[in-house]
Amino acid sequence: MPDATPRSAASRPPRPSLRSSLRSSLRPILRATLSAALFAALALGSAAPSRALDTAARAALVIDAGTGAELLARDPDVPIPPASMSKLMTVYMVFEALAEGRLSMEDRFRVSARAAAMGGSKMFAREGDAIRVADLLRGVIVQSGNDACVVLAEGLAGSEEAFAARMNERARQLGLRGSHFANATGWPDPGQRMTPRDLVTLAQRLIEDFPQYYPIFAETEFTWEGIRQRNRNPLLFADVGADGLKTGHTEEAGYGLVGSARRGDRRVILMIGGLPDAKARALEAERLVKWAFREFVNRKLYAAGQILGEAEVWLGARPSAPLTVARDVVATVPWGARDKLRARIVYEGPLEAPVARGQEVARLVIEAPDMAPIEVPVVAAEAVPEGGFPERFKAAARLVFARAMRALSQAAEDVAGEGAEGAR
Repeated sequence: MPDATPRSAASRPPRPSLRSSLRSSLRPILRATLSAALFAALALGSAAPSRALDTAARAALVIDAGTGAELLARDPDVPIPPASMSKLMTVYMVFEALAEGRLSMEDRFRVSARAAAMGGSKMFAREGDAIRVADLLRGVIVQSGNDACVVLAEGLAGSEEAFAARMNERARQLGLRGSHFANATGWPDPGQRMTPRDLVTLAQRLIEDFPQYYPIFAETEFTWEGIRQRNRNPLLFADVGADGLKTGHTEEAGYGLVGSARRGDRRVILMIGGLPDAKARALEAERLVKWAFREFVNRKLYAAGQILGEAEVWLGARPSAPLTVARDVVATVPWGARDKLRARIVYEGPLEAPVARGQEVARLVIEAPDMAPIEVPVVAAEAVPEGGFPERFKAAARLVFARAMRALSQAAEDVAGEGAEGAR
């Protein structure tokens, strides 16, 4: 049976009202009953296990996309040079313009001298050519073309500098708190920084916000001007269910990758950075994806609408309100912790009427060894309006009884104390 721990009550005025006196006198432990089978069969994973797998990457984050569980983390909130992985933000901006109808795949942008002169990885766009957005996107995603990035940036914002300013504004709106962009390409610049967490968050937004365009990330090659280039993402060739996203490399950043793979209903997203060479990057990315799928499993703990227990309601038309969760509770479980689930409902009780249906009234806290606890909002499954005179009369009677019992208990303690003094 889950334990409910009432939170400390707020301080009250010197002369409490009847309502507040009653409420403070009658804070019960929640009497909720959950199926014992849940404890035997299910567990959770909301953050990295304390004995998580190590990694050769200088920075890393591996999550389960469905639950948000962090399976492995190394300096996930430290800003690092993202190299070409920051092209994901450029792609997000283009996808967004397409989805909003401000841009179409058949629109063409002309290649400037500046874009054509870009070094590093290239699409080999020629100055003066007008290239379709569909081809430029593949030049960025498949070929990691710096020239294609600049063409898109200039086409959308007039200049790469103006586009970078838009990137920064949109990043703030998306909650990418550890990111700052100086350019659209990831070209080395002291002002170009992203955290592993921001890169993983951005990858997940690309997958969820733009399912109509995301499949481009799974394309393994693209040919432009007779030059065929393979996708630089090694996970696409590793038979692990990968379908994206982007690699990056500079001397400062080392070799990095933001990748995603899907098996059945599960999707894993990872970021690794600071590897010494492309081979090490490929091996580590494949190892971590396989580990995440092998060592963890998702389990449905509770269904939306499932009654978890009852909470007493103070001065309500009914004495209690059934408790539930508004959405399915699914957790990522280490195989070794599946039989060690503990769950408890925490609330400050009794609840005070009126209680609205769907009102958040408690928290479901789920714990397992070596995992950080997860907290899920608990809501009232039914409304409980305020009660009338009979309910208030009963509450007053309970208060009188509770005060009488406290007085008797105190008197008994005083007598026992005097007896102990006399025996000395």
